[in-house]
Amino acid sequence: MDIFKSRRIVVKVGTSTLTYENGKVNLRRLEMLCKVLSDLHNSGKQIILVSSGAIGVGMGKLKMKERPSETRYKQALAAVGQCELMFLYDKFFGEYNNSVAQVLLTKNVVVNDHSRQNVMNTFESLLEMDIIPIVNENDTVAIDEIVGANFGDNDNLSAIVADLVGADLLVILTDIDGLYDSDPRKNPDAVRIPVVTHIDEHIRTMAGGSGSNRGTGGMATKITAAAAATQAGINCCVMTGKDPANLYKLINGEPMGTMFLAQEGKI
Repeated sequence: MDIFKSRRIVVKVGTSTLTYENGKVNLRRLEMLCKVLSDLHNSGKQIILVSSGAIGVGMGKLKMKERPSETRYKQALAAVGQCELMFLYDKFFGEYNNSVAQVLLTKNVVVNDHSRQNVMNTFESLLEMDIIPIVNENDTVAIDEIVGANFGDNDNLSAIVADLVGADLLVILTDIDGLYDSDPRKNPDAVRIPVVTHIDEHIRTMAGGSGSNRGTGGMATKITAAAAATQAGINCCVMTGKDPANLYKLINGEPMGTMFLAQEGKI
């Protein structure tokens, strides 16, 4: 496992990393994330960013404290939030002289052979043009995505994107520093598992349940994404997104979060 040699890297960032508890955008963290990814891009890495947060950012912009239960309101929030998110990404990446492109996906696009190839061609063209693709689910169009019947969450989407682009590494940034043998929020003696060579039911059981009020994921969805990535021959690291500069440490080979190793024979 030589992470330093990873050239094509998919980074997934969650709503809890991008926003404060009150739902408003954590500008300092978002700017740092864009700075680090721009620097990695400048060093020769090909970066694809899968970003959650449209509904969460929409909630913050409209000063809503609770995630609505009705799908149509979630779609409206996604429309507001996605516009705000891309404005911020364009601004921050642009400050470091990097261009970005928005790619919104639905499940029917990637399961259809023809449209799947079109998506792959688009990604390849963007990377060839030195552009950083920013990917999200198209929540304003596909109702099933919001209620969990499509990709289900952006953790799963990030693994699909990593497979689509033939990534060397998938990094999932979250609010917990990897997989623990028990919930570190409830058990102060919980121990982080640095490396997972095989994802079995024991590993899935340790993952626990759902995530925050502002997002839809949790460690369980990250394990599912890691399983899909490693089965496709892609190393996957689940690590904290609180300090995006830790991505440098990861790329330089320092142990960060939990590394799920690509399955042998798949690379």
